[in-house]
Amino acid sequence: MNSQDAAPSLDDGAKGTRGWLARLGAQEDLNFLLTNRIPRIAATRLMGRIARIESPAFTRLALRLWQLFTPLDLSEARKQQFTSIKDCFTRELKPGARVFDARPDVLASPCDAIVGAAGMVRQGQVYQAKGFPYSTAELFGPTQDASVFEGGRFITLRLTSVMYHRFHAPADGSVEHVTYLSGDTWNVNPVALKRVERLFCRNERAVVRMRLASGHPIALVPVAAVLVASIRLHFLDVLLHLGRQGANEMPCNAPHMKGQEMGWFEHGSTIIVFVPPGFELADGVATGAQIRAGQALLTRLPAH
Repeated sequence: MNSQDAAPSLDDGAKGTRGWLARLGAQEDLNFLLTNRIPRIAATRLMGRIARIESPAFTRLALRLWQLFTPLDLSEARKQQFTSIKDCFTRELKPGARVFDARPDVLASPCDAIVGAAGMVRQGQVYQAKGFPYSTAELFGPTQDASVFEGGRFITLRLTSVMYHRFHAPADGSVEHVTYLSGDTWNVNPVALKRVERLFCRNERAVVRMRLASGHPIALVPVAAVLVASIRLHFLDVLLHLGRQGANEMPCNAPHMKGQEMGWFEHGSTIIVFVPPGFELADGVATGAQIRAGQALLTRLPAH
């Protein structure tokens, strides 16, 4: 056997691995630079203005360009002609496109998403990524008590820009209070979550406290991101955006049926779901899994 036929050495394999990791690191650096080392709030406000331009011709061109770089699929959309980019990204789906798990012990996913970090709430602490903890007290803000979720579970649901952006009630119940917290607009993709400490606590967000028909309290925390800083909650008939500075307290009594639409993001972002002790992850729900609105997210354990 001549030298050209020799099997690759371990050193060759190590060099190849190092080269691949170096390329991956360079891509992550570029992603982080392009999405975070820009005037994030100014860019987000500009995107909001562009997205509201009502021009079917401009919108068709923008969506064609968008589809060149992303897997944007509009086949489920209720309508196929859009007056603006916002009109597309907040699109309704055809009837029956999302079916909500009707079992009473199931908490359904409120949105289409990729599952991010998930786990137990321990000593008021949860994780945005491995090695990057943050506190529930900081996330919920100074006016909200998150202690009811101690020993319970959290699940991070990330909506990408191409996904269906409306979110729904995960179970029968009533929204009792909303706290809106203005903040930054860091990107919430995995690259940023591994680099920016307490990212979710820095970004604009709303804390939606809900009491289920079963009596259990839950919280949905929609978090905005770069280019995505408007959250519409139908039951308050108000658009939560960067202009609403400080902590805005909005008590309410808004009954919802499972699957009822609650609101939308204007492009994509994150919803963090919190439940008290007594729930477990549904089958197939794990970090990296892609799920759809209505799919079983958590199941309530039988009472002892």
